[in-house]
Amino acid sequence: QVRLVESGGGLVQPGGSLRLSCAASGRIFSINFMGWYRQAPGKQRELVATITSGGTTNYADSMKGRFTISGDNTKNTVYLQMNSLKPEDTAVYYCHANLNIAGRPETFVYWGQGTQVTVSS
Repeated sequence: QVRLVESGGGLVQPGGSLRLSCAASGRIFSINFMGWYRQAPGKQRELVATITSGGTTNYADSMKGRFTISGDNTKNTVYLQMNSLKPEDTAVYYCHANLNIAGRPETFVYWGQGTQVTVSS
């Protein structure tokens, strides 16, 4: 019923930048918040940042100052601008959405398929 499509991952050198995008589509009534998580090899999935439909943002401490999350409510799209990338930022980045579907009262959580970000020289 709902699909999250991520784009923008790839290989970048240390100190470089990447911008991830995630577009939500389907029978969406309203989006409460969207965000990004990441999972490095052998590690648990961790929060990167979230943004509410009202624009309130939340970041993991290690990402503050380097990563910026933004959203476009008209496109149901969230972006993650990543600057000053480090090798330890290498991970699969997953888009996440907490939303309501048309005709259903409960809240649903959806995940994207993930996009690989590799920071290496």
